[in-house]
Amino acid sequence: QVQLVESGGGLVQAGGSLRLSCAASGSIFRINAMGWYRQAPGKQRELVAAITSAGTTNVADSVKGRFTISRDNAKNTMYLQMNTLKPEDTAVYYCNARIMIVTIPRWDDYWGQGTQVTVSS
Repeated sequence: QVQLVESGGGLVQAGGSLRLSCAASGSIFRINAMGWYRQAPGKQRELVAAITSAGTTNVADSVKGRFTISRDNAKNTMYLQMNTLKPEDTAVYYCNARIMIVTIPRWDDYWGQGTQVTVSS
């Protein structure tokens, strides 16, 4: 009933930039908080950045000053602008959203399928 689709990942050299997008579609009534997570091989999934429906953001210390999270509520889309990328940013990036669908008055968490970001040194 709800799909989150990430795009924008790829291979980039250290110091480069990428912009990830996460588009939500389906029987959406309302979207609350949204966030980007990442998981590197052999490591736990970690929160990279989050944004409320009002636009308040929270960014992990490891990416602060380099990554910017934003969203377009009219398009049900979230973005992650990643600048000055480092090899340690290499991971699969997942989007997450807390969504209420039209038919059920309850908030549920949804995940995208992930997009690979690889930063070469």
